[in-house]
Amino acid sequence: MTHTGDHGIPDILHRSRSLTYRNPFGAVPSGTCVTLAIDAPDNGPTPILCYAYGLYTLTYHEMSMGKSDASLNRYEVTLRMSADAGLFFYWFKFFRGDNGVNFYYVRSSGDMTGAGRLSDVPARVGPHEIHSPHAFQITVFDETMRTPDWMKGALIYQIFPDRFSRESSFSIEAVQAEDDKPERIFHESWDEDVDIDGKPDTGYVACDFFGGSLRGIAEKADYLQQMNVELIYLNPIFKARSNHRYDTGDYLEVDPLLGGQAGYDAFAREMKAGNIRFILDGVFNHTGADSRYFNKYGRYPETGAYQALVEGGISRYSSWYSFSKGKSGEILYDSWWGFPELPNVDENDLTFRDFILGPHGVVAHWLRQGASGFRLDVSDELPDSFIREMKKRVSAETNGEGVVLGEVWEDASNKISYGTYRDFILGRTHDSAMGYPFKDAVIGFLTGALSAREANHRLETQRENYPAPIHSCVMNLLSSHDIPRAVNLLAGVKDPGDRRLQKSTRLTDDQLELGFRLHRLGFVFQIGYIGCPTVYYGDEVGMEGFRDPLNRRTYPWGRLSQRQEEQLAFFRRLGRMRKLFPVLRTGYYRTLEAEEDLFVFERTLDDDGKDLFGSERDGPRRIVFALNRSRERSLSVSLSEEVSVSEFDWRSDAAMISDAPIVSDAPIISDDPIISDAAFIFEKRTVINVGPLDFRIFICAG
Repeated sequence: MTHTGDHGIPDILHRSRSLTYRNPFGAVPSGTCVTLAIDAPDNGPTPILCYAYGLYTLTYHEMSMGKSDASLNRYEVTLRMSADAGLFFYWFKFFRGDNGVNFYYVRSSGDMTGAGRLSDVPARVGPHEIHSPHAFQITVFDETMRTPDWMKGALIYQIFPDRFSRESSFSIEAVQAEDDKPERIFHESWDEDVDIDGKPDTGYVACDFFGGSLRGIAEKADYLQQMNVELIYLNPIFKARSNHRYDTGDYLEVDPLLGGQAGYDAFAREMKAGNIRFILDGVFNHTGADSRYFNKYGRYPETGAYQALVEGGISRYSSWYSFSKGKSGEILYDSWWGFPELPNVDENDLTFRDFILGPHGVVAHWLRQGASGFRLDVSDELPDSFIREMKKRVSAETNGEGVVLGEVWEDASNKISYGTYRDFILGRTHDSAMGYPFKDAVIGFLTGALSAREANHRLETQRENYPAPIHSCVMNLLSSHDIPRAVNLLAGVKDPGDRRLQKSTRLTDDQLELGFRLHRLGFVFQIGYIGCPTVYYGDEVGMEGFRDPLNRRTYPWGRLSQRQEEQLAFFRRLGRMRKLFPVLRTGYYRTLEAEEDLFVFERTLDDDGKDLFGSERDGPRRIVFALNRSRERSLSVSLSEEVSVSEFDWRSDAAMISDAPIVSDAPIISDDPIISDAAFIFEKRTVINVGPLDFRIFICAG
């Protein structure tokens, strides 16, 4: 690709994803030497490298570039990155001596190779600026960064506790007697739909309960193992007023409706026995108004901050909150997005920090009781210093094996909030982040909103920006408790908007079939791609639902259709494949083809059988994934070399038969019954034909 613009200068080129122009690739440890190169006409203006680096403040610099020995028209410079983790932005400036006008080479927003474009104005990188034109980015992470090996590529299963499973001894009378509040609704039947109205005197306040519990989850341990789950992410389990429990009432008490401490202990024991880890949801940006800390309704025996203000008493929690008075003398307080039931806390208050993060605090307490870490709710609304302190506490309590997973909806490497870049994936705060950018790219591709090329560009941008230890731990989801169910997104049914219409809208048989088939492709993508494939409970059987609370229905135990049973079998087999082959967890990644409806990629080990982190791994060294989203036509992709392959068949334990001749002396890849042991050669090259709305997975020998 060459770039010629109004400036009349041809052949200017820099590709951030090519080692020819930037070496090494992607994010780098602090103190790393990086070589940057750009092609420019030998008789034209000499390029000047412009760069800015830092995090909370950026410093701007320029430097001349020297001629490269590799090419007559190539200029290069080598810089050692700062010893402090942060962001390094760069672009190139050219000066036209004949007219005294500068022009610039900046990042393009859509080139698969990371090539740039010419611009009349320089890149804008300040957190308060509109970032157009864009700069190229190098993420500089702490050289001491490490993430737990067990987390890299682990299969995650997210559970909304009230809606997954009742325990076998469930009694609605016992539940009501345990902790009944007047605004609560208890569903007698597990198969009822969720409430969207609430009681007449309260309206909808998310206080309907079905009786799912931690013991109920523990009793489904076999199911989770058959799903090949390695890590459970639990939505909040602490005592609270609502069913979602993001309005924490007591950080040190498991909600009685979930079984209390005894239920938690039973759950933790069962998960440990099944070698399944779990992380808890840490909601530390706000508490509930109905909590022992705020105690707006006087339901807790200890004086809360709100009570103290109203009644003139004293509360040890008063400094956690910010109060004021309105024009009529009414009490006002800061709350999360204006919701009065979620009063904000001051995370910089030292008594709050000690309560949450201290040696005897909330985080330490639950880590000592079996949790492997925390998912941090609204990470971007917590101070970096708070998350850094939490990271240290988690690491200290778990000998470096615990995780802090942040709720971040955007690219976490350059996330801006409260007027500054955030210290999110530089090695000092999070070990991982929620993969909403992954979801946007994959759902966009599968539904046709994005071409394969566009989706690949988004994924490659993230791979370029994220440090490999964190990228391998990203929670790659397709749906969650905060967005519509995957099958709804993939079926292409427009959200009707109104909650009552959402509840009454069910997918037609044709829509379900489309959603199920596309979801299979999505799960193939999750299984094959870098990071942690994440399943929101019930997605494996195609549970429907638009936004909250319709995406939080109960799991349909005992009433699966044949289509749902087949979908469940598919998820189990793909999960088994992920567990069998280490190359899928930590192998190298490369996109082979991404055009229109076809997306082909591979995961590989190097020639010595080592992964991306230099560790030797057993099993095949190369697996190729080919996905065709077209609804009408088959597509083909050719691999350039002659390859012996075994093909994965999810439909049965038998090998999938191919038109290719069988090679009798080809090695058996695996003795697992879900993998065929036949190896095929397609003449002098492997040709993969992929049917409409289908995929193929080839496990390559050698």
